[in-house]
Amino acid sequence: MATRDVAAPMQAKIVLQGAGKRFDARGREMRALEPIDLEIGSGEFVALVGPSGCGKSTILNLIAGLLAPTEGRVLYDGTPVVGLNRSVGYMTQKDNLLPWRTVKANVRVALELKCRSTTSGDIDARVAAMIETVGLTGFEAHFPSELSGGMRKRVALARTLIYEPETLLMDEPFGALDAQLKLLMLDQLQRLTRDRRVTVIFVTHDLGEAITLADRVVVFSARPGRIRAVRHSSFERPRDVFKLRFAPEFAGLYEDLWDELKDEVGKGTDV
Repeated sequence: MATRDVAAPMQAKIVLQGAGKRFDARGREMRALEPIDLEIGSGEFVALVGPSGCGKSTILNLIAGLLAPTEGRVLYDGTPVVGLNRSVGYMTQKDNLLPWRTVKANVRVALELKCRSTTSGDIDARVAAMIETVGLTGFEAHFPSELSGGMRKRVALARTLIYEPETLLMDEPFGALDAQLKLLMLDQLQRLTRDRRVTVIFVTHDLGEAITLADRVVVFSARPGRIRAVRHSSFERPRDVFKLRFAPEFAGLYEDLWDELKDEVGKGTDV
């Protein structure tokens, strides 16, 4: 049964209309995502939370055009997504940096693939500006093996943002970082996406992360995923990611989200 998000913004960048997904697993049909209705507004930051295997990553892949829905459709700016959606940038759990390329060369690769008519000098200028933006000036000639985990994530973020995607899809990008590094990355992410007015769909298992970053948090049931609840995180922007979790309102929203999620967590399984 489809679940409609009645509180969604009027000006939608992304619309899932009865979008569901089934897979063939060893000759048996597996439903990963029940047909859902969800609208995401232009410039909105939406976090998706739920048990492992509930279809959160599947939603990102549908929006990116890496998968086609089994039922329903996905619209981007009012047009059905068919094939690769080149208006989105995708950042996964793994940084997927090319080990034989330096920081500069890893960030540069996105422009080399997309902007073939752009001069080398223009590309170098954009790469230098982006490296400075993510705080890696001085590390341009370093290889991924010479960087810390947080620095590698910053390179991956720079590479994703360098070609200025309208929408950023993020699949637990900071899950492997320690608590301190994660806070630094969350602060940097909110600043970069706010300044560029990027639409963000952010998959996470961390409720605190979702509340800190998102305008709305969408809670999914265990597989097959369906929308169980939608909550607004109405803290003013810019947000102080280092102090926000000490606010009474933060604790109240966290408890509300956990009440929706706790019964589903034990049902989730990795596939």
